[in-house]
Amino acid sequence: MTTENLSKARKISSWVVVGLLAALFLMSSGSKLTGSQEMVTNFEKWGLSGWLTIVGIGELVSAILYLIPRTSSLGVLLLSAHMGGAIVTHLCHGEPFVFQAVILVLVWVGNYLRNPEMLASFTK
Repeated sequence: MTTENLSKARKISSWVVVGLLAALFLMSSGSKLTGSQEMVTNFEKWGLSGWLTIVGIGELVSAILYLIPRTSSLGVLLLSAHMGGAIVTHLCHGEPFVFQAVILVLVWVGNYLRNPEMLASFTK
């Protein structure tokens, strides 16, 4: 595979991963903002019933920032914080958290595919 083909494949795969993740976060934030019964029940169970709208707005803003190439690094950081909170919430309540952890890793992988320089500061 030539460098040009590899670059094109990387670009396509990054947009697929980023697009699917952004869609997932947009749907999730939509269910929080519309107050779906499942979300209301879960947030009450976790003792976070007053935070449903705020978490939904934060998730929406983070997903939009992640989707836009110019602001994707900020989106990665915000989504990392969001998913970290989700993981801790599930851990504290004895619930499985593997899905949230996998999504967190995919957020970073998707942005790395789109912007490999994002990890450059770790190699210095």
